[in-house]
Amino acid sequence: MTDSIPLQPVRRPKRHDSKHRNGMISTESLKMNCLNIPLPSAFSCCPWSRCCGMGDFRPRTVWLGHPEKREQRYPKNVINNQKYNFFSFLPGVLFNQFKYFFNLYFLLLACSQFVEELRLGALYTYWVPLGLVLIITIMREAIEEIRCYLRDKEVNSQIYSKLSTRGTVKVKSSGIQVGDLIIVEKVCQCVFVSHHSCCLLLTGSCFLRTDQLDGETDWKLRLPVACTQRLPTASDLLQIRSYVYAEEPNIDIHNFIGTFTREDGDPPVNESLSIENTLWASTVVASGTVVGVVIYTGKELRSVMNTSNPRHKVGLFDLEVNCLTKVLFGALVVVSLVMVALQHFAGRWYLQIFRFLLLFSHIVPISLRVNLDMGKMVFSWMIKKDLKIPGTVVRASTIPEQLGRISYLLTDKTGTLTQNEMVFRRLHLGTVAYGMDSMDEVQSHVFSAYTQVRKSSTSTQKAPAATKVRKTISSRVHEAVKAIALVHNVTPVYESNGVTDQAEAEQHYEDTCRVYQASSPDEVSLVQWTESVGLTLVGRDQSSMQLRTPTGQILNFTILQIFPFTYESKRMGIIVRDESTGEITFYMKGADVVMAGIVQYNDWLEEECGNMAREGLRVLVVSKKSLTEEQYQDFEARYVQAKLSVHDRSLKVATVIESLEMEMELLCLTGVEDQLQTDVRPTLEILRNAGIKVWMLTGDKLETATCTAKNAHLITRSQDIHIFRQVTTRGEAHLELNAFRRKHDCALVISGDSLEVCLKYYEYEFMELACQCPAVVCCRCTPTQKAQIVRLLQERTGKLTCAVGDGGNDVSMIQEADCGVGVEGKEGKQASLAADFSVTQFKHLGRLLMVHGRNSYKRSAALSQFVIHRSLCISTMQAVFSSVFYFASVPLYQGFLIIGYSTIYTMFPVFSLVLDKDVKSEVAMLYPELYKDLLKGRPLSFKTFLIWVLISIYQGSIIMYGALLLFDSEFVHVVAISFTSLILTELLMVALTVQTWHWLMIVGELLSLACYIASLVFLHEFIDIYFITTVPFLWKVTTITLVSCLPLYILKYLRRRFSPPSYSKLTT
Repeated sequence: MTDSIPLQPVRRPKRHDSKHRNGMISTESLKMNCLNIPLPSAFSCCPWSRCCGMGDFRPRTVWLGHPEKREQRYPKNVINNQKYNFFSFLPGVLFNQFKYFFNLYFLLLACSQFVEELRLGALYTYWVPLGLVLIITIMREAIEEIRCYLRDKEVNSQIYSKLSTRGTVKVKSSGIQVGDLIIVEKVCQCVFVSHHSCCLLLTGSCFLRTDQLDGETDWKLRLPVACTQRLPTASDLLQIRSYVYAEEPNIDIHNFIGTFTREDGDPPVNESLSIENTLWASTVVASGTVVGVVIYTGKELRSVMNTSNPRHKVGLFDLEVNCLTKVLFGALVVVSLVMVALQHFAGRWYLQIFRFLLLFSHIVPISLRVNLDMGKMVFSWMIKKDLKIPGTVVRASTIPEQLGRISYLLTDKTGTLTQNEMVFRRLHLGTVAYGMDSMDEVQSHVFSAYTQVRKSSTSTQKAPAATKVRKTISSRVHEAVKAIALVHNVTPVYESNGVTDQAEAEQHYEDTCRVYQASSPDEVSLVQWTESVGLTLVGRDQSSMQLRTPTGQILNFTILQIFPFTYESKRMGIIVRDESTGEITFYMKGADVVMAGIVQYNDWLEEECGNMAREGLRVLVVSKKSLTEEQYQDFEARYVQAKLSVHDRSLKVATVIESLEMEMELLCLTGVEDQLQTDVRPTLEILRNAGIKVWMLTGDKLETATCTAKNAHLITRSQDIHIFRQVTTRGEAHLELNAFRRKHDCALVISGDSLEVCLKYYEYEFMELACQCPAVVCCRCTPTQKAQIVRLLQERTGKLTCAVGDGGNDVSMIQEADCGVGVEGKEGKQASLAADFSVTQFKHLGRLLMVHGRNSYKRSAALSQFVIHRSLCISTMQAVFSSVFYFASVPLYQGFLIIGYSTIYTMFPVFSLVLDKDVKSEVAMLYPELYKDLLKGRPLSFKTFLIWVLISIYQGSIIMYGALLLFDSEFVHVVAISFTSLILTELLMVALTVQTWHWLMIVGELLSLACYIASLVFLHEFIDIYFITTVPFLWKVTTITLVSCLPLYILKYLRRRFSPPSYSKLTT
């Protein structure tokens, strides 16, 4: 059966660190493909697992239906993604805030005011700003915790059916245990022990899809245990004495080793179990109902073990701001020491140092973190409300500015770049080709072939030499269509549609009730195409196949042998006997690289395969070979003997099959297209022009991945492709890397196995070469490998990465990347819920990065630098004031003035910078080259920081010295002149910084000015009300403000005039 409940990280950001590796695991319900029935969710293991003896993975013996007989303790089937509980919430939030230097610094400042010798003013001047920061943080964490609790509760309360001695009982997902017999319309990681009303009831088999686990979208056949399949009813499973011995949990999703033992048999029955008897979590059952015994739960699930733990993501911008605050703190310490040194360290100089540290504490602005956090919330709101990218969800509101600096984009293929819908596009017979617009001709050829079947059979009996006569186009088309309709692993399944029940539909081959299931979506598209041209697959079991002709006649074929497709052989074959004529025919289809040496000589195969591949089509070569009864009997005898071999079985079987694969008749080429998502090509073009390198990481096959990369123009037509050959040893990897090194401007295609060898021996060399490629395609990647590639890119390049995916197998990659984007698609919402950002279509990624990412980064940079400028201005004024008055540690502004300065007087205009933009969104999308400028981090650098520091020092000095020079008699006039000039300067500087005015900016400017003027009535303690109404006050303030701002306006004009930025050329 399956891993218990599919993995779904419901809550991912900021929830875990390295200390919680064995902690919480999040999950989601999946849906069954055909019935749309939800499967169970995944579980998180108990946080105290190691203490309870669950630290080591061991093999286990699981008794059917008797979980109480367990030999060891297993993880509970619950999820708990909450970071805190009721009692630890407040202490935990406070600890996480104050473990960082920035917040701890302000806490110590506020606490120092309880010491009388260090007090500089009212307590509220320090505690109110700090309290505001903490309240906002606590409210945000509380909201996230409540949402997480509700999600966990919903998943843990889902109801499932369990077989027990009391019959079928309902049990919550949190109550499922290892050993339980679960009726799988909802699934846990189990061995597939029985089924009822399954999609292929007669053969005892079932199809499932593993795209959530490994990225492969093909349907895989799973078989039940033989001895339990023969039981009359499901309840008999509880009457037999049997158990399963299963290997220890591991990350290998492609293999399983175990045994099934029935002790009450005579003699006891032992059966070996393999991957064919299992259904892992995060897989989808086609239809019907199965019963299984739960083998693994919690952290022992294959899907969970292949998923890395989510990490706490801190944006590069936040790290840069943190670095700047450390520089500012260093400046604070230096200024304080200089002030004390100029006093010649007189008296209790150590206390004076602390007083100056408090006095100049505004150099490190406490409002910086609040402004940036609120700005990020606004950016996230703008993303969600953008009508041009509907359905976009921001799940990590702390890193929107990361989207503006992406250098590497790593994307999944199936469901992300493609729609996972195969469409038949081309049939090529060598001399004639049929496209979508000429399929009616194929249909007429097939119809004529079967309406004249009697005449054809008669003429064949009279003229046996007719086989040497050149075949007509009609007969060639008929043979090609017939071959395509027979050489596959597709099974038609009939389901009730509300009008016709299942049994009746299966009996009469009802077209409206038929659904095709197969090991590959390519095969389904081929069979659907043969149905559209008149030859319909209506029935199939392990030994026979039925086709319906355009005239309604049923053709019966006996399946003698099937040779399934493998990654190594790149082809599949089938031997069938036509029941009406007794003819035995060997049909084969496969990739052109292997079929070219199998079919008879021709002069068009290679050229036409190349032409179709360049169109982005998946090409298959179809051939046939007629066998006599004697030839087949001889082959069968040798084939059976080879399969009984103990040594070199695979080699001997392949040799026998290859004896048939000679001089086969080439029938046709087929071209199938995996339809791309809407506007994938222009989106990838935008990303390339923006300087972003795109890597495609997929679990699909190499040929499929390469075709999709070409079709999506991830690899342009002018680029060479280097397909990294399969390597298994260090020497082979060394030779292949050297061969790759000699190529330039070449796209790389590599398989997961070869990638693993290269990273094991030549990690640095491989990554160096791969990073130089314009595009990289990694196929057959496991979820762990995807995350490893992301991690290596981050470590080797130091650049920001963005991972995009839509399935459960993409969760690790998404969580590892600096920015994770989930696409809501047919594969469920696992990736979407695990991601930092969720979109509904891949094409929305272009606007998300080019517009919102770019704006968020530039706005955050402007906002942070302006907040620093605001604080440095007042700190410079304090320094000038103290130096003039004999380096006294006396505050220039006290009480409400100091609080109002960074809040109601300047908060609205400064914060309105989050609405600023240099170009319109349409221009940003039209010229993605503008995005390149951000990759160097120029909007926030030490250069720009130093410029703003110089501006702050200049303006603060002008305002303070101007006030000191122009005041007449009372000191309170200095406060009035300097503070009013400071407020006006800040409002004018916002206007100087703004590039595109928004009406809310004007409102913010006027509101702040109005608040200041209105508050003057209540500030008589600090400002002389009568003085500010006089003309001298007005002209002094005007003069100081003009001197502080006018030179900067002139410099801005000259710069735009003689050295305009790149974006300004696009706005004129």
